[in-house]
Amino acid sequence: MPWIAAVETVLTKTAPTETVAQAAEAESGAGSVLVIALIAVVALAGLTLIGAAQALVRGQQVSAGADSAALAAADVLLGWVAGEPCVVAQQVAEAHSARLVECVSTGLTVRVRVEASILGLTVSRSARAGVSGGER
Repeated sequence: MPWIAAVETVLTKTAPTETVAQAAEAESGAGSVLVIALIAVVALAGLTLIGAAQALVRGQQVSAGADSAALAAADVLLGWVAGEPCVVAQQVAEAHSARLVECVSTGLTVRVRVEASILGLTVSRSARAGVSGGER
């Protein structure tokens, strides 16, 4: 069986020493490149998650600012605090690093809308406060 002899010849032959050394030299540093690429991918994923978490937290802070501004304005409307409802709402919104863009009082209810910048995007939140059924 001549093909068995051919296979044995191929399996028993070894590569010359220079070829193995050259091949090893050509592969030098390939693992380092892969490790650096893996570190870059993990760092990019981490930065993306940090940015998303920051946006989520800032969105909740803007919502809290809108709620607080509406409640402060309602306190003025109900006479518990002196001043103008929208002026007080603006002060509270600014304390929450937000900008008051709308303040409407109807009866004993006030509705406010605030805006803030999150990662370069403008986010708007609104809130209403006052006496239940105060909009008539």
